Amino acid sequence: MEQRYSRESRCYKTSRIFPTDVNNHNTLFGGKLMAYIDDIASIAATKHCRRAVVTASTDSVDFLQPIRPSDSVCLESFVTWTGRTSVEVFVKVIKEDLLTGERIVAATSFLTFVALDQNRHPVPVPKVMPESEEEFKLYETAPHRAEMRRIRREESKKFADYLTVVHPWD
Repeated sequence: MEQRYSRESRCYKTSRIFPTDVNNHNTLFGGKLMAYIDDIASIAATKHCRRAVVTASTDSVDFLQPIRPSDSVCLESFVTWTGRTSVEVFVKVIKEDLLTGERIVAATSFLTFVALDQNRHPVPVPKVMPESEEEFKLYETAPHRAEMRRIRREESKKFADYLTVVHPWD
């Protein structure tokens, strides 16, 4: 099976925060940041697989620092680990105060994507090879996250059996 370095999937996106992007607390809407995260993570996954991909899960989005209109936001994403047909992508969100130049990690996220063939069936993905200290740390801790993902998915399926699909107006 083919292998690719984490750096080959690395992507960056920088955006300015405008008044229409903020909530009543004058901080970036969480949903807007989540859309940025899914977008850049899907690009990293596609670059790694060189296939169409679909989001299988968003494990977490941890909002660590508020992002304000005086900030820019830079998202960095790359593949950290691979299963047979899936890839885990890490997204780091760095806010920068445009007036002072101060930078800080404002959010982190892990997402999983599945590679698809032309018929929308899962296909094997290239293995990932970490190189940097950061990449190795994420690679080494990935099996634990994968196990937690598996357990959470099983619990979600069981829970879904108890949920109704009837609308109140039916």
